[in-house]
Amino acid sequence: MKRLKITLVRSTYGWKPDQRETLKGLGLKKIGQSVIREDNPCIRGMINKIKHLVKVEEIDG
Repeated sequence: MKRLKITLVRSTYGWKPDQRETLKGLGLKKIGQSVIREDNPCIRGMINKIKHLVKVEEIDG
């Protein structure tokens, strides 16, 4: 199954509270922090909501 490496690249300051909650749900707190999550529709939806704040890389595994 594919996995995604999600990295926070921009500050959450000034963005909507629901977008900050989405980042918290993914486990991202600080700029430069990365998490690895399984690729599924739920995670893809979360990424789509905050795509302007994160960088996403696909990892085969």
